[in-house]
Amino acid sequence: MNFSRPILLASNSPRRKELLAGLGLKFEVRVKEVNEDFPAHMQREEVAEYLASHKANAYTDDLKDEVLITADTIVCLGDRILNKPAHATEAFDMLRALSGTSHEVITGVCLLTQEGRTVFHDTTKVYFKELSDEEINFYIQHYKPYDKAGAYGIQEWIGMIGIEKIEGSYFNVVGLPIQKLYQYLQQLV
Repeated sequence: MNFSRPILLASNSPRRKELLAGLGLKFEVRVKEVNEDFPAHMQREEVAEYLASHKANAYTDDLKDEVLITADTIVCLGDRILNKPAHATEAFDMLRALSGTSHEVITGVCLLTQEGRTVFHDTTKVYFKELSDEEINFYIQHYKPYDKAGAYGIQEWIGMIGIEKIEGSYFNVVGLPIQKLYQYLQQLV
């Protein structure tokens, strides 16, 4: 699929790169370090969209004719947002909290051009079986999920053995609501 405008992906995530490449799109990766703090008063969907849009702000002066894609995925257990775990204990605590219950994964996406920005999100509900301590420890030890919100990747071992069902987009949980993104990109490029 060829689009008339160059596409930039502002993400180091191998999962996002793989998903975007899966659309058959040619794109360039450009990454800048951006603070991922957000105002405490925000609702969950607002947080995901705010972070995606905030990341795009770092590129405003650099854009020419490109379409920039930024994204941020958060894992929500009730009103609690589970970020990336800093260490094994935090990862264990997150997975123990997710075990035997459902949670929501929200990915915010920002498409930035010189003409303006489009910001949207997608939400997927994920149901985990009751995980044993042994399963959680095995996953943390072998997959080291410190770069993943909520301390897990659906496409990895823990997803294969632990996720009973999802409601919504699988790809959103991986890190990019690719079907929605494709629709928005068609309007821009």
